[in-house]
Amino acid sequence: MDFRELNYVLAIEKYQNITKAAESLYVSQPTLSKFLANLEHDLGQKLFRKLGNKYILTFAGQKYVDTAREILLLKSNLDIELADILKKDVGVLNVAFPRMRCTYMLPATLPVFQAEHPNIKINVFEGSSDENDKLLLEGKAEIAFYSKPETLNPLIDYDTIRKEEMLICLCKDHPLGRYAQPNPSSRYPRLDPKLLKNELILQLMPEQRTRQITSRYFSNIGLNFENVMTTSSLPAIMELVSVGYGASFIFETHLMHHHFTKSIDCYSFGEPQTLSDFVVASRHGSYLPSYAHDFIKIARDLFNNSNL
Repeated sequence: MDFRELNYVLAIEKYQNITKAAESLYVSQPTLSKFLANLEHDLGQKLFRKLGNKYILTFAGQKYVDTAREILLLKSNLDIELADILKKDVGVLNVAFPRMRCTYMLPATLPVFQAEHPNIKINVFEGSSDENDKLLLEGKAEIAFYSKPETLNPLIDYDTIRKEEMLICLCKDHPLGRYAQPNPSSRYPRLDPKLLKNELILQLMPEQRTRQITSRYFSNIGLNFENVMTTSSLPAIMELVSVGYGASFIFETHLMHHHFTKSIDCYSFGEPQTLSDFVVASRHGSYLPSYAHDFIKIARDLFNNSNL
């Protein structure tokens, strides 16, 4: 099979423009136009319809593109597996992280991994957990590290690294702290989140996993905060909390790797506490090379044998 043909069609679908697609493929616009015309003639049906200057997939075109992606993923898996069989310690590992995880996971994992596999090139992707799921499903990343979603995707496999506690975070000596009670199930005293109803709540964006987990929890207990500010920056939220500008809900792991301007107080919540699985995810059915498993082991060891 001519895999170039599949990549040509996928490029047209991505850019919806022959000229831009041709530029991305390093071929001329007439060459790509002629290719598409010949392909559609051979197939006996149109893959695209023109809408102004845009090339929009037909029903047949969508089927072609979906199958093309599957074929190219299978080829990629085969190439990786054959290289693994030949025991060539060369290749590329594409790893995805939420942005906050990058700040402390990369310095702790990459030097160790590179020392063991100097000929493996690492590509790092940063984005929300939902964006990283898309990278896995499109075959652009082999593995992703993040908090396990509430609703599992059947096309993705999840392997738990460890459990993390979600905490209520307030500035040091906040008046609400006097309502905290001992919690034998946590290293932190328990505080009822309903006490925060009059506080400014600092939240991440809806597509970020921490926000999704807390939103589900609040919905389950019928808690609705009216005074809310959202941002995609977790470091900004942590600093705002430290100077007394609002309250937030943050994983303990993140707190351990942020250098606060001023200290904060943290509290457990939930019965007996609120935990989430930190996982490594991969596309279901995909082949992971041996060096990918080595990277996962390094990450697992760091989490289980240190304060990471």
